Amino acid sequence: MTVILQQLGRYKLWLVLMGLCLFVQVFNLDVYLRFDRALIGQWQVWRLLTGHITHLNWGHLYLNLAGLLIVGAFFASYQLDRYWIAGMVFIALVCSLGLMLDGQLDRYVGLSAVLHGLFIIGGRWELKRYRLSGMVLLGVVIAKLIWEQVYGALPGSESMAGGKVAINSHLYGAIAGAIYLLISEKVNLKLLKEQE
Repeated sequence: MTVILQQLGRYKLWLVLMGLCLFVQVFNLDVYLRFDRALIGQWQVWRLLTGHITHLNWGHLYLNLAGLLIVGAFFASYQLDRYWIAGMVFIALVCSLGLMLDGQLDRYVGLSAVLHGLFIIGGRWELKRYRLSGMVLLGVVIAKLIWEQVYGALPGSESMAGGKVAINSHLYGAIAGAIYLLISEKVNLKLLKEQE
């Protein structure tokens, strides 16, 4: 039992985030939390962050939780929880600001944009340790983003999610993940130089 609790402790961040998404879905809190351009314009700015933990329906939630489970299982050990928390907040805010600026959506829900950014970050760390799997992961994410920009949502993804896929949010999330990587690596280099 102790071993199981220790293993769960390694993934507490990811389990808490999953629990938060489930809580929001169970209690139908999306109306108070989803990204809503008009309400954000009325200073409900928390929606820039909380819109990413709301979902269209249970199917949409399950898809996003599966992605989160993959990120947590494969990449959590590469960095401390605070690194991942800062990354998720950064990606969510950049993505939401992108959605505000491009003006294409009045409402947005889902964790998929943040997941795209996390897969970019995780792919980079994977690349440092396991070159082939890191290259494959980053290649798949980039190919998916290109497909979505050229052809639209992947076949079947809208029926699985139960609504229209906000493909630009995926692009903004991935770009935000790449920017976060660059910033964090520059900060780490600076800290290492200061310690010498």
